[in-house]
Amino acid sequence: MHLVDEDATLAAGQKLARALPQRLTVFLCGDLGAGKTTLTRGLLRGLGHTGKVKSPTYTLVEPYKDSRISVYHFDFYRFTHAEEFLEAGLEEYFEGDGIRLVEWPDRAQPYLPAADLEVRLQVSAAGGRDLELRALSEEGQTCLERFAAHTPN
Repeated sequence: MHLVDEDATLAAGQKLARALPQRLTVFLCGDLGAGKTTLTRGLLRGLGHTGKVKSPTYTLVEPYKDSRISVYHFDFYRFTHAEEFLEAGLEEYFEGDGIRLVEWPDRAQPYLPAADLEVRLQVSAAGGRDLELRALSEEGQTCLERFAAHTPN
């Protein structure tokens, strides 16, 4: 799906919010500046969050519990070794219900639990961003089908 500008990226996040189950782990993949945090901002707005949404690059995780679903936004860009995931005690966030949005998941492997949905964003040569969603579990497939139902052809 082509996203022509930031507003389109925010709108895609809002559509994704409507498709979410109570529990899902989402890997947000893409280069720096690809729009991962912007998509997350749209998703949180779609869940009713009205506060500020910032990248958790320095805090590692930003929890959002004032929406209909608990959302945990992770950013592992600064990890120099995967064991930092364990050292920070982040595995507890992946237990129970909630949505886990993970930027730079490759930097926490092999300790990071498997994703249900992979979201790929990349800057398009034609301008804007290209968005690709790939289901990696039954929950991810259900989410993808709900997302497609809210997206015009």
